[in-house]
Amino acid sequence: MRCRAAGSVIRAFRVAASRSASSLAGDGRAVLSAAACRHSAVAPALTVPKTWSRSAYGTLLSTAAFLSAAAYTFQDQELSAAELERTFIAIKPDGVQRGLIAEIIARFERKGYKLVAIKLVHPTKDFAEKHYDDLKARPFFNGLTDFLSSGPVVAMVWEGQGVIKYGRKMIGATAPLASEPGTIRGDFAIAVGRNIIHGSDGPETAKDEIALWFKPEELLTYKKETDKWLYE
Repeated sequence: MRCRAAGSVIRAFRVAASRSASSLAGDGRAVLSAAACRHSAVAPALTVPKTWSRSAYGTLLSTAAFLSAAAYTFQDQELSAAELERTFIAIKPDGVQRGLIAEIIARFERKGYKLVAIKLVHPTKDFAEKHYDDLKARPFFNGLTDFLSSGPVVAMVWEGQGVIKYGRKMIGATAPLASEPGTIRGDFAIAVGRNIIHGSDGPETAKDEIALWFKPEELLTYKKETDKWLYE
């Protein structure tokens, strides 16, 4: 018997609670099996003393259901914290003007990454300077911020395993002519000053850029049915 998810365990407990005492032992074994085999493909054989009272079975069932649900929730949170990350991706004014929004989004979606925030904004010069604050000592800083604030930008946050590092691979090298064919810049850009897209270059940068462009309430947390076909 394969392990059941916490939701199934709790439903089994609710059904069992309404049955007669004679059926509680079987339900108790089923619930305990589900809880015990969270990481095993086969449920262990469990036996329950026939002399237990109805109240004892009720306590057994409620405890097993609670422990299984708690373990399931904890493991899901642990998986997200350990393996999933978020990155900031922006389609620059040239990408917007050239009608590449759908193409770029489609590439991230086909890879399997999850879109958790998106908006179309026209950054001010001051805002662009905040975004490129780490480059303010560079001679091209003024031109860079002028360009970012020259038109609408599609700001996005994408989530998934390795999305920061691999997202940069999908984008391509800063200089489009140095980018491999198949990358976004390699396929659609020529000049470094018109390289279509921006992506966070590391975890700390991603955290700072997401906080700059989005309010916490604008970031969504949700599950997709396709996740089970993407992650083991």
